[in-house]
Amino acid sequence: MAPPEIEANAAAGSKEIYGRVRNRETDVTKRAKITSKGQITVPHEIRRALGVRPGDHLLFEQKGSEVRIRPDRTESPFERFRGIGTPGISGGRKGIVRWVRKLRGR
Repeated sequence: MAPPEIEANAAAGSKEIYGRVRNRETDVTKRAKITSKGQITVPHEIRRALGVRPGDHLLFEQKGSEVRIRPDRTESPFERFRGIGTPGISGGRKGIVRWVRKLRGR
């Protein structure tokens, strides 16, 4: 087991490296293997730098011989809060019409 001061320095070093990667102050080079089905596993450091989680989509952009990968943020970040102020009424026109009909007793 390492002395506590070495463990503290190692932990501080990893946080420092994470901060530099997260703020795009350093380049990260990682390798991934393509499976027979054409799938890859995005390395952990890259996922953290991109801010993606399971279920998120990635966008691949090719320009000449280079390929850029970035998160595909097509939905509004506020979409998950839609309808939060109207409990019992589902989103969209159908939900509102249904609620009005129920309110009027139809």
